[in-house]
Amino acid sequence: MPRAFELAAARPWLMLPDALDSLMAIADRQGDPEALEARLGKPLDNARAVTLRDGVAVIPVTGPIMRYANLFTRISGATSTQELATDLQAALDDPKVRAIVLNVDSPGGEATGINELADMVHAARGKKPIKAYVGGTGASAAYWIASAADEVVVDDTALLGSIGVVVEVAVRKEADGIKRYTITSSNAPNKRPDLDTEQGRAEIAKSIDALAEVFVAKVARNLKADPADVPAMGDFGGLKVGADAVAAGLAHRLGSLESLIAELASPAATQRKPSMTIVRTTAELQAAIAAGTDPQTLQIAAAEPVDLDAVKAEAGASAAKAERERITGIHALAAKGFEKEIAAAIEEGRSVEATALSLFKAAQDRGIGLAGIKADATGTTGANPPQGDQAAAERKTAVNAIVAGARR
Repeated sequence: MPRAFELAAARPWLMLPDALDSLMAIADRQGDPEALEARLGKPLDNARAVTLRDGVAVIPVTGPIMRYANLFTRISGATSTQELATDLQAALDDPKVRAIVLNVDSPGGEATGINELADMVHAARGKKPIKAYVGGTGASAAYWIASAADEVVVDDTALLGSIGVVVEVAVRKEADGIKRYTITSSNAPNKRPDLDTEQGRAEIAKSIDALAEVFVAKVARNLKADPADVPAMGDFGGLKVGADAVAAGLAHRLGSLESLIAELASPAATQRKPSMTIVRTTAELQAAIAAGTDPQTLQIAAAEPVDLDAVKAEAGASAAKAERERITGIHALAAKGFEKEIAAAIEEGRSVEATALSLFKAAQDRGIGLAGIKADATGTTGANPPQGDQAAAERKTAVNAIVAGARR
């Protein structure tokens, strides 16, 4: 059996059937890759390149995807996760690159190496805007990679999905020659419509199912979806077209490569706002500064809204209480013959102390002495009026006495 065919047949694939058939046919025809390379004398001119347009790096993810770059990948028109990882890292490190577009048109590829590359794309989120554009096919392994970007943008006619794993097993039979068997993961029966389920291949299917679970889990992580929903989103290994892929949740929106590049080339699209630290008190502000927080990212919390109706109600209640206490205090000063003074004090809004003073003056005008006021205020019998000219002292003493009586 040709060595190239043996290598291809021994690997699990995340790839569309027609593309895998073509790859296997190439492997069968070419025989030993090392011998072929020796006959050719030099590698084929199929080097990969990243184009930079207005600060947007466009990385092609095209053709079958292999783990390593070699002559066989170039013969089959394939690319490698090794080259893609190098291209991606170069774009991330280049200060001239403000955003990255993965230009995907691939039927899928070898399972080995896909998870590492998709994880690398997912980890790049937040460093620079990274989008995946599918203008043709983004199937199986290629979709795994695309789903790891910030956003998946697809053309109206793009094909997405084929979420599942397949193994092509080649067995040499003496009578029939080489016989090929196709085994697919159980979560994607539509990946190979003519599925042959002989019991003898059940053990091989177990390892394929395990790999498929990783595929589904990572797609679910990338899309923030429930892993149980992913097989149905991808039509159980089938394909979704354009708007149907968006509706199923496999892509975020429709668009074109040119519009996406123009969108990302805008400075506003690539400018990321720094995360803000909100402080509410002076202590929190001092602690943030002491911790080395960039002052440009500090934001003072907005004042809590004031309920004006509640404030008015509280003020009204307080004023009403004070007014009740004032009127009660004035009524406590009332004595027979001073009804007009009491009514005037309440009407004019006088304080208890002012009312007491006015009553004292009125009592003096009517010939009532300080001793009588004191006796009435304290509940004791009257005493001789004070001697000497001490009008100011008497007035103060009288007011205190009247007020004390009112409180009593």
